[in-house]
Amino acid sequence: MGRKRVGILISGRGSNMASLVDAAKQETCAYEIACVISNRPDAQGLQIAETAGIAAVALDHKALGTREALDAAIHDALLAHEAELVACAGFMRIMTSDFIAKWDGRMINIHPSLLPLFKGVNTHERALRAGVRVHGCSVHFISAELDAGAIIAQGVVKVMPGDDADTLAARVLPVEHRIYPAVLNALAEGRIGLENGRAVFSDNDAAGLSVLASG
Repeated sequence: MGRKRVGILISGRGSNMASLVDAAKQETCAYEIACVISNRPDAQGLQIAETAGIAAVALDHKALGTREALDAAIHDALLAHEAELVACAGFMRIMTSDFIAKWDGRMINIHPSLLPLFKGVNTHERALRAGVRVHGCSVHFISAELDAGAIIAQGVVKVMPGDDADTLAARVLPVEHRIYPAVLNALAEGRIGLENGRAVFSDNDAAGLSVLASG
């Protein structure tokens, strides 16, 4: 059985995208990167993809005008590059329910908070304002409701005295880079699925994929 082909959606620097690309270089990895698609032609991540020899697709959401037009262009690009799975890595556009339905159970996202806490943006600032003692990231299936899809795995870090949004983000980011490739690999191997709105696991992945970091 060949590797699953993955399309990565980005909007910016592509930090998590780069971690997925690096993992795909390993012989034991169950996926390969089919393409990287950005809704911003100036996204730094497109350059990273091109340097790695990966097809980079620039789609200008402003020029396309509507969510429906952008989603249609993304869908066409994914099909053109024979993508079987989709990984969102800092993709900052809300998708239409029609597009999400086409990739249901095959599209995942990484979010910088312990969902269901702090959906949306500015998660680190909001976590600090709320006074939580732990923070982290979540990998989840994408659903029609923003950041509300079935949670697959989470990574946890302590909130330290004196943290600001930047220091907290810097501690969460390496955990994101560990957990996201592991989840995508498990999905590509068929060890993770989506049933009745919940993530299901073929073995002990529910525990094994999550990460607990001490600092």
